[in-house]
Amino acid sequence: MLETIKETAEWLRAHTELRPHIAIILGTGLGHLASEIDIVDAFPYADVPHFPVSTVEGHQGRLLFGRLGGQPVMALDGRFHYYEGYSMTEVTFPVRVMHELGIDTLFVSNAAGGMNPDFEIGDLMLITDHINHMPEHPLRGKNLPTGPRFPDMSEAYDHQLLAMARDIAAEKGIRVREGVYLGTSGPTFETPAEYRMFRILGADAVGMSTVPEVIVARHSGIRVFGVSVITDLGVEGKIVEVSHEEVQRAANAVQPLMADIFRTMIARLEA
Repeated sequence: MLETIKETAEWLRAHTELRPHIAIILGTGLGHLASEIDIVDAFPYADVPHFPVSTVEGHQGRLLFGRLGGQPVMALDGRFHYYEGYSMTEVTFPVRVMHELGIDTLFVSNAAGGMNPDFEIGDLMLITDHINHMPEHPLRGKNLPTGPRFPDMSEAYDHQLLAMARDIAAEKGIRVREGVYLGTSGPTFETPAEYRMFRILGADAVGMSTVPEVIVARHSGIRVFGVSVITDLGVEGKIVEVSHEEVQRAANAVQPLMADIFRTMIARLEA
């Protein structure tokens, strides 16, 4: 595993001169931010040694190196999901490569169903914590030396980055919510009973990604900031039939606001 990670990292170092310390993972329908990156190098996942290939509509499947907010960044324009048939090792492989490349700050985004009754479709939720409801843990197996066997998760989402995001949203007049994200395996959307259960467990939003990536990032000492775009509602009385296409459309409508927050945060981070 370590050898594979190093081989991928070495290939990327040989194919781009950029050496970013910031990375971004763009979720379903959230590729707008990629268009704002001043791209220096772009690699289809199929061209990157040992990389999986994204199979989900709305995920471009490119690894980007460029500049955003004046800072060099690495961006995954599309992610990998457990429901696609990948193992957790494959799902989180890009995060392992990020660590090997010297990434120390990770921005993650996703489309999610909102279960908090105060939420509306199109809301941006700053992720303050998560609940892992995946059937397989991404750290199961031999421990890699990037972190301890039993990593602490008391601050999965960096408090300083959250505070910065709150300030920027207030400055720009962007309404943001805050809450707990619950990650499931998918690919089915939730039943009304599952929405109720997840709300009782303490979740404000639910989706099919992010949690494994964040766990591996924290195990690797990478600090994390995350945003969920609320694309449908799992609130009793507001639950309607939903499709992947509708999720993409809802995410597309609000993603410029998320991109504005990400870009401004990245510009304010010290190089």
